[in-house]
Amino acid sequence: MITETSTPVNFEYPETQRMVAEAARSFAQQYIQPHVMEWDEAQTLPVDVLRKAGEMGFMGILVPQSLGGSGLGYHEYIAILEEISRVDPSIGLSVAAHNSLCTNHILMFGDESQKERWIPRLASGEWIGAWGLTEHNTGSDAGGMNTTAKKDGDTWILNGAKNFITHGRSGNVAVVIARTGEKGDSRGMTAFVVEKGTPGFSSGKKENKLGMRASETAELVFDQCRIPDANRLGPVGEGFIQSMKILDGGRISIGALSLGIAKGAYEAALKYSKERVQFGKPISQFQGISFKLAEMATEIEAAELLVHKAAFLKNSGKPVTQLSAMAKMYASEVCVRVASEAVQIHGGYGYTKDFPVEKFYRDSKLCTIGEGTTEIQKVVIAKNILKD
Repeated sequence: MITETSTPVNFEYPETQRMVAEAARSFAQQYIQPHVMEWDEAQTLPVDVLRKAGEMGFMGILVPQSLGGSGLGYHEYIAILEEISRVDPSIGLSVAAHNSLCTNHILMFGDESQKERWIPRLASGEWIGAWGLTEHNTGSDAGGMNTTAKKDGDTWILNGAKNFITHGRSGNVAVVIARTGEKGDSRGMTAFVVEKGTPGFSSGKKENKLGMRASETAELVFDQCRIPDANRLGPVGEGFIQSMKILDGGRISIGALSLGIAKGAYEAALKYSKERVQFGKPISQFQGISFKLAEMATEIEAAELLVHKAAFLKNSGKPVTQLSAMAKMYASEVCVRVASEAVQIHGGYGYTKDFPVEKFYRDSKLCTIGEGTTEIQKVVIAKNILKD
Protein backbone atom coordinates (compact mmCIF):
# COMPACT_ATOMS: atom_id res chain seq x y z
CA MET A 1 0.00 0.00 0.00
CA ILE A 2 1.35 3.41 -0.94
CA THR A 3 1.64 5.68 2.09
CA GLU A 4 -0.81 8.58 1.94
CA THR A 5 -1.06 11.87 3.77
CA SER A 6 -4.23 13.79 4.50
CA THR A 7 -2.42 17.11 4.83
CA PRO A 8 -2.31 19.41 1.76
CA VAL A 9 1.12 19.44 0.13
CA ASN A 10 3.12 22.62 0.70
CA PHE A 11 6.35 22.93 -1.26
CA GLU A 12 7.41 26.19 0.36
CA TYR A 13 10.29 25.85 2.81
CA PRO A 14 9.42 27.58 6.10
CA GLU A 15 11.58 30.41 7.36
CA THR A 16 13.25 28.26 10.03
CA GLN A 17 14.38 25.76 7.43
CA ARG A 18 15.82 28.47 5.22
CA MET A 19 17.64 30.04 8.15
CA VAL A 20 19.27 26.81 9.33
CA ALA A 21 20.24 25.97 5.75
CA GLU A 22 21.97 29.34 5.40
CA ALA A 23 23.74 28.85 8.74
CA ALA A 24 24.93 25.38 7.70
CA ARG A 25 26.07 26.70 4.31
CA SER A 26 28.08 29.47 5.94
CA PHE A 27 29.57 27.04 8.47
CA ALA A 28 30.62 24.62 5.72
CA GLN A 29 32.19 27.32 3.57
CA GLN A 30 34.12 28.83 6.47
CA TYR A 31 35.27 25.80 8.46
CA ILE A 32 35.17 22.89 6.02
CA GLN A 33 35.73 24.05 2.43
CA PRO A 34 39.41 25.12 2.87
CA HIS A 35 40.44 21.72 4.24
CA VAL A 36 38.39 19.18 2.24
CA MET A 37 41.20 17.56 0.26
CA GLU A 38 43.70 17.86 3.12
CA TRP A 39 41.43 15.82 5.41
CA ASP A 40 40.58 13.39 2.61
CA GLU A 41 44.21 12.66 1.74
CA ALA A 42 45.25 12.26 5.39
CA GLN A 43 42.05 10.44 6.43
CA THR A 44 41.78 12.88 9.32
CA LEU A 45 38.60 13.32 11.33
CA PRO A 46 38.52 17.03 12.30
CA VAL A 47 37.12 16.63 15.80
CA ASP A 48 37.58 20.35 16.47
CA VAL A 49 35.24 21.11 13.55
CA LEU A 50 32.64 18.72 14.94
CA ARG A 51 32.88 20.54 18.26
CA LYS A 52 32.39 23.81 16.38
CA ALA A 53 29.36 22.25 14.73
CA GLY A 54 28.11 21.55 18.25
CA GLU A 55 28.43 25.24 19.09
CA MET A 56 26.26 25.96 16.06
CA GLY A 57 23.62 23.50 17.26
CA PHE A 58 24.35 20.93 14.56
CA MET A 59 25.24 18.06 16.91
CA GLY A 60 21.91 18.04 18.72
CA ILE A 61 19.54 19.01 15.93
CA LEU A 62 16.65 16.79 17.03
CA VAL A 63 17.34 17.12 20.76
CA PRO A 64 14.88 19.23 22.81
CA GLN A 65 16.18 22.56 24.04
CA SER A 66 15.61 21.39 27.61
CA LEU A 67 18.46 18.90 27.07
CA GLY A 68 20.74 21.40 25.36
CA GLY A 69 19.71 20.68 21.79
CA SER A 70 18.31 22.75 18.94
CA GLY A 71 14.79 21.34 19.20
CA LEU A 72 14.36 21.14 15.42
CA GLY A 73 12.52 18.64 13.21
CA TYR A 74 13.53 16.38 10.36
CA HIS A 75 13.04 18.95 7.58
CA GLU A 76 15.59 21.23 9.23
CA TYR A 77 17.79 18.21 9.91
CA ILE A 78 17.79 17.37 6.19
CA ALA A 79 18.60 20.98 5.29
CA ILE A 80 21.65 21.03 7.59
CA LEU A 81 23.02 17.67 6.42
CA GLU A 82 22.45 18.58 2.79
CA GLU A 83 24.35 21.88 3.00
CA ILE A 84 27.32 20.34 4.82
CA SER A 85 27.43 17.38 2.42
CA ARG A 86 27.44 19.66 -0.62
CA VAL A 87 30.87 20.77 0.59
CA ASP A 88 32.22 17.60 2.21
CA PRO A 89 30.09 14.43 2.48
CA SER A 90 32.56 12.99 5.01
CA ILE A 91 31.66 15.64 7.55
CA GLY A 92 28.00 15.27 6.65
CA LEU A 93 28.28 11.55 7.40
CA SER A 94 29.86 12.19 10.80
CA VAL A 95 27.19 14.73 11.74
CA ALA A 96 24.48 12.31 10.58
CA ALA A 97 25.83 9.31 12.51
CA HIS A 98 26.28 11.34 15.68
CA ASN A 99 22.77 12.78 15.53
CA SER A 100 20.58 10.02 14.15
CA LEU A 101 22.25 6.94 15.60
CA CYS A 102 24.02 7.44 18.93
CA THR A 103 22.30 10.57 20.22
CA ASN A 104 18.87 9.64 18.90
CA HIS A 105 19.02 6.13 20.37
CA ILE A 106 19.60 7.52 23.86
CA LEU A 107 16.98 10.21 23.27
CA MET A 108 14.34 7.72 22.12
CA PHE A 109 14.94 4.84 24.52
CA GLY A 110 16.86 6.19 27.51
CA ASP A 111 15.19 7.03 30.81
CA GLU A 112 15.31 10.57 32.18
CA SER A 113 18.49 10.04 34.19
CA GLN A 114 20.26 8.53 31.17
CA LYS A 115 19.20 11.39 28.94
CA GLU A 116 20.41 13.96 31.46
CA ARG A 117 23.68 12.07 31.86
CA TRP A 118 24.67 11.81 28.19
CA ILE A 119 22.49 13.92 25.89
CA PRO A 120 23.67 17.45 26.83
CA ARG A 121 27.32 16.53 26.24
CA LEU A 122 26.44 14.95 22.89
CA ALA A 123 24.18 17.81 21.81
CA SER A 124 26.85 20.40 22.55
CA GLY A 125 29.54 18.53 20.65
CA GLU A 126 31.64 18.16 23.80
CA TRP A 127 31.30 14.41 23.31
CA ILE A 128 31.28 12.60 19.94
CA GLY A 129 28.95 9.61 19.64
CA ALA A 130 29.30 6.20 18.01
CA TRP A 131 26.73 3.44 17.40
CA GLY A 132 27.59 -0.25 17.17
CA LEU A 133 25.36 -2.81 15.45
CA THR A 134 27.41 -4.20 12.54
CA GLU A 135 30.00 -6.95 13.01
CA HIS A 136 32.56 -8.65 10.75
CA ASN A 137 30.30 -11.57 9.88
CA THR A 138 26.93 -9.93 10.46
CA GLY A 139 26.25 -6.97 8.20
CA SER A 140 22.72 -7.23 6.83
CA ASP A 141 22.14 -10.25 9.09
CA ALA A 142 22.44 -8.26 12.32
CA GLY A 143 20.43 -10.86 14.24
CA GLY A 144 23.34 -13.29 14.00
CA MET A 145 25.72 -11.08 15.99
CA ASN A 146 28.44 -12.64 18.11
CA THR A 147 29.05 -9.82 20.61
CA THR A 148 27.53 -10.92 23.91
CA ALA A 149 26.46 -9.30 27.17
CA LYS A 150 26.24 -11.56 30.19
CA LYS A 151 24.50 -10.45 33.39
CA ASP A 152 26.62 -10.63 36.53
CA GLY A 153 24.80 -9.22 39.51
CA ASP A 154 24.18 -5.52 38.91
CA THR A 155 26.61 -5.41 35.98
CA TRP A 156 26.95 -6.72 32.44
CA ILE A 157 30.09 -8.18 30.88
CA LEU A 158 30.53 -7.47 27.17
CA ASN A 159 32.73 -9.54 24.85
CA GLY A 160 33.14 -9.28 21.09
CA ALA A 161 33.73 -6.64 18.44
CA LYS A 162 31.80 -4.26 16.21
CA ASN A 163 32.95 -3.33 12.72
CA PHE A 164 32.56 -0.35 10.35
CA ILE A 165 31.71 2.00 13.23
CA THR A 166 31.71 5.73 12.55
CA HIS A 167 33.82 7.43 15.25
CA GLY A 168 35.08 4.03 16.42
CA ARG A 169 38.26 5.66 17.72
CA SER A 170 37.35 9.28 18.42
CA GLY A 171 33.94 8.68 19.96
CA ASN A 172 33.56 9.48 23.65
CA VAL A 173 30.53 7.27 24.08
CA ALA A 174 28.96 4.44 22.09
CA VAL A 175 25.54 2.84 21.99
CA VAL A 176 26.21 -0.87 21.48
CA ILE A 177 23.80 -3.68 20.66
CA ALA A 178 24.87 -7.01 22.17
CA ARG A 179 23.35 -10.48 22.23
CA THR A 180 21.68 -11.34 25.53
CA GLY A 181 19.69 -14.30 24.20
CA GLU A 182 19.83 -16.81 21.36
CA LYS A 183 21.24 -16.04 17.92
CA GLY A 184 18.61 -15.05 15.42
CA ASP A 185 16.06 -14.15 18.10
CA SER A 186 14.84 -10.60 17.42
CA ARG A 187 14.22 -10.28 21.17
CA GLY A 188 17.59 -11.68 22.11
CA MET A 189 19.58 -8.44 21.88
CA THR A 190 19.93 -5.48 24.24
CA ALA A 191 21.28 -1.94 23.90
CA PHE A 192 23.94 -0.51 26.22
CA VAL A 193 25.85 2.75 26.53
CA VAL A 194 29.61 2.36 26.93
CA GLU A 195 31.86 5.31 27.70
CA LYS A 196 35.40 5.69 26.41
CA GLY A 197 37.92 4.71 29.06
CA THR A 198 35.82 1.87 30.45
CA PRO A 199 38.18 -1.06 31.20
CA GLY A 200 37.94 -3.70 28.50
CA PHE A 201 36.61 -1.25 25.89
CA SER A 202 39.04 -0.27 23.14
CA SER A 203 39.30 0.62 19.46
CA GLY A 204 40.63 -1.73 16.82
CA LYS A 205 41.46 -1.45 13.16
CA LYS A 206 40.73 1.81 11.36
CA GLU A 207 39.47 1.21 7.81
CA ASN A 208 41.34 2.56 4.78
CA LYS A 209 38.38 3.55 2.61
CA LEU A 210 37.59 4.46 -0.98
CA GLY A 211 35.59 7.53 0.02
CA MET A 212 34.24 9.36 3.07
CA ARG A 213 37.85 9.28 4.21
CA ALA A 214 37.63 12.14 6.71
CA SER A 215 34.82 10.32 8.53
CA GLU A 216 36.55 7.84 10.80
CA THR A 217 35.47 4.19 10.52
CA ALA A 218 36.93 1.67 12.97
CA GLU A 219 36.33 -1.35 15.19
CA LEU A 220 34.96 -1.33 18.72
CA VAL A 221 36.46 -4.12 20.81
CA PHE A 222 35.06 -5.53 24.07
CA ASP A 223 37.18 -7.80 26.24
CA GLN A 224 35.56 -8.59 29.57
CA CYS A 225 34.16 -5.05 29.50
CA ARG A 226 32.08 -4.57 32.62
CA ILE A 227 29.37 -1.90 32.70
CA PRO A 228 26.61 -1.19 35.25
CA ASP A 229 23.00 -2.15 34.58
CA ALA A 230 22.29 1.60 34.72
CA ASN A 231 23.90 1.77 31.24
CA ARG A 232 21.26 -0.50 29.72
CA LEU A 233 18.86 1.30 27.36
CA GLY A 234 15.33 0.01 27.72
CA PRO A 235 14.22 -3.52 28.60
CA VAL A 236 16.44 -6.56 28.15
CA GLY A 237 15.81 -8.09 24.71
CA GLU A 238 14.59 -4.89 23.04
CA GLY A 239 17.90 -3.79 21.47
CA PHE A 240 17.30 -5.10 17.96
CA ILE A 241 13.76 -3.76 17.83
CA GLN A 242 15.03 -0.37 19.01
CA SER A 243 17.74 -0.46 16.33
CA MET A 244 15.23 -1.01 13.54
CA LYS A 245 13.34 2.09 14.70
CA ILE A 246 16.57 4.06 14.88
CA LEU A 247 17.42 3.00 11.33
CA ASP A 248 14.09 4.40 10.08
CA GLY A 249 15.40 7.86 10.98
CA GLY A 250 18.94 6.96 9.95
CA ARG A 251 17.76 6.23 6.42
CA ILE A 252 16.34 9.73 6.19
CA SER A 253 19.84 10.89 7.20
CA ILE A 254 21.44 8.95 4.35
CA GLY A 255 18.81 10.35 2.00
CA ALA A 256 19.82 13.87 3.07
CA LEU A 257 23.50 13.01 2.71
CA SER A 258 22.78 11.65 -0.78
CA LEU A 259 20.95 14.85 -1.72
CA GLY A 260 23.94 16.93 -0.66
CA ILE A 261 26.34 14.83 -2.73
CA ALA A 262 24.06 14.84 -5.77
CA LYS A 263 23.50 18.60 -5.61
CA GLY A 264 27.19 19.31 -5.09
CA ALA A 265 28.19 17.14 -8.04
CA TYR A 266 25.42 18.51 -10.26
CA GLU A 267 26.27 22.15 -9.51
CA ALA A 268 29.95 21.50 -10.25
CA ALA A 269 29.06 19.80 -13.54
CA LEU A 270 26.64 22.57 -14.55
CA LYS A 271 29.26 25.24 -13.85
CA TYR A 272 31.98 23.38 -15.74
CA SER A 273 29.70 22.69 -18.72
CA LYS A 274 29.07 26.42 -19.14
CA GLU A 275 32.77 27.27 -18.95
CA ARG A 276 34.33 24.46 -20.98
CA VAL A 277 34.45 25.42 -24.67
CA GLN A 278 34.83 22.83 -27.43
CA PHE A 279 34.27 23.28 -31.16
CA GLY A 280 33.64 26.97 -30.55
CA LYS A 281 30.89 26.80 -27.92
CA PRO A 282 30.30 25.75 -24.29
CA ILE A 283 29.76 22.01 -24.00
CA SER A 284 26.44 22.68 -22.20
CA GLN A 285 25.05 23.62 -25.64
CA PHE A 286 25.64 20.14 -26.99
CA GLN A 287 22.58 17.92 -26.69
CA GLY A 288 24.58 15.02 -25.27
CA ILE A 289 25.62 17.15 -22.29
CA SER A 290 22.39 19.12 -21.87
CA PHE A 291 20.36 15.89 -21.72
CA LYS A 292 22.64 14.56 -18.99
CA LEU A 293 22.08 17.73 -16.99
CA ALA A 294 18.32 17.50 -17.52
CA GLU A 295 18.21 13.94 -16.22
CA MET A 296 20.43 14.78 -13.25
CA ALA A 297 18.27 17.75 -12.24
CA THR A 298 15.04 15.75 -12.56
CA GLU A 299 16.29 12.82 -10.48
CA ILE A 300 17.51 15.17 -7.75
CA GLU A 301 14.08 16.83 -7.57
CA ALA A 302 12.36 13.43 -7.28
CA ALA A 303 14.79 12.27 -4.58
CA GLU A 304 14.27 15.48 -2.61
CA LEU A 305 10.50 15.01 -2.61
CA LEU A 306 10.82 11.45 -1.32
CA VAL A 307 13.24 12.40 1.44
CA HIS A 308 11.07 15.28 2.65
CA LYS A 309 7.91 13.16 2.52
CA ALA A 310 9.65 10.67 4.81
CA ALA A 311 10.61 13.58 7.06
CA PHE A 312 6.99 14.74 7.16
CA LEU A 313 5.84 11.30 8.29
CA LYS A 314 8.60 11.13 10.91
CA ASN A 315 7.74 14.58 12.28
CA SER A 316 4.06 13.59 12.39
CA GLY A 317 4.73 10.41 14.36
CA LYS A 318 3.33 8.28 11.54
CA PRO A 319 4.77 4.94 10.32
CA VAL A 320 7.83 5.77 8.23
CA THR A 321 9.59 2.45 7.61
CA GLN A 322 8.45 2.07 4.01
CA LEU A 323 8.94 5.70 2.98
CA SER A 324 12.33 6.03 4.68
CA ALA A 325 13.53 2.90 2.89
CA MET A 326 12.22 4.24 -0.43
CA ALA A 327 13.81 7.63 0.15
CA LYS A 328 17.15 6.16 1.17
CA MET A 329 17.22 3.66 -1.69
CA TYR A 330 16.26 6.12 -4.42
CA ALA A 331 18.30 9.10 -3.21
CA SER A 332 21.44 7.00 -2.72
CA GLU A 333 21.22 5.46 -6.18
CA VAL A 334 20.56 8.91 -7.66
CA CYS A 335 23.62 10.40 -6.00
CA VAL A 336 25.82 7.65 -7.46
CA ARG A 337 24.41 8.23 -10.96
CA VAL A 338 24.68 12.00 -10.70
CA ALA A 339 28.26 11.87 -9.39
CA SER A 340 29.22 9.48 -12.19
CA GLU A 341 27.70 11.73 -14.85
CA ALA A 342 29.40 14.75 -13.29
CA VAL A 343 32.78 13.04 -13.75
CA GLN A 344 31.82 12.20 -17.34
CA ILE A 345 30.88 15.80 -18.10
CA HIS A 346 34.27 16.93 -16.79
CA GLY A 347 36.03 14.42 -19.02
CA GLY A 348 39.67 13.84 -18.11
CA TYR A 349 39.60 16.64 -15.56
CA GLY A 350 36.83 14.82 -13.68
CA TYR A 351 39.28 12.03 -12.97
CA THR A 352 41.72 14.35 -11.23
CA LYS A 353 41.68 15.71 -7.71
CA ASP A 354 41.82 19.28 -9.02
CA PHE A 355 38.03 19.24 -9.45
CA PRO A 356 35.49 18.34 -6.74
CA VAL A 357 33.54 15.74 -8.71
CA GLU A 358 36.24 13.11 -8.24
CA LYS A 359 35.62 13.15 -4.49
CA PHE A 360 31.83 13.26 -4.83
CA TYR A 361 32.13 10.17 -7.04
CA ARG A 362 34.15 8.27 -4.42
CA ASP A 363 32.00 9.42 -1.52
CA SER A 364 28.68 8.62 -3.20
CA LYS A 365 29.00 4.83 -3.14
CA LEU A 366 28.81 4.59 0.64
CA CYS A 367 25.24 5.91 0.50
CA THR A 368 24.04 2.72 -1.24
CA ILE A 369 25.61 0.62 1.54
CA GLY A 370 25.35 2.37 4.93
CA GLU A 371 22.16 2.08 7.03
CA GLY A 372 21.21 -0.96 4.95
CA THR A 373 22.21 -1.72 1.36
CA THR A 374 19.98 -0.97 -1.62
CA GLU A 375 19.09 -4.66 -1.69
CA ILE A 376 18.00 -4.59 1.98
CA GLN A 377 15.87 -1.50 1.29
CA LYS A 378 14.07 -3.47 -1.43
CA VAL A 379 13.43 -6.27 1.08
CA VAL A 380 12.00 -3.75 3.57
CA ILE A 381 9.83 -2.07 0.92
CA ALA A 382 8.57 -5.37 -0.48
CA LYS A 383 7.62 -6.68 2.96
CA ASN A 384 5.65 -3.52 3.66
CA ILE A 385 3.76 -3.39 0.39
CA LEU A 386 2.93 -7.11 0.52
CA LYS A 387 1.99 -7.49 4.20
CA ASP A 388 -1.65 -6.45 3.64
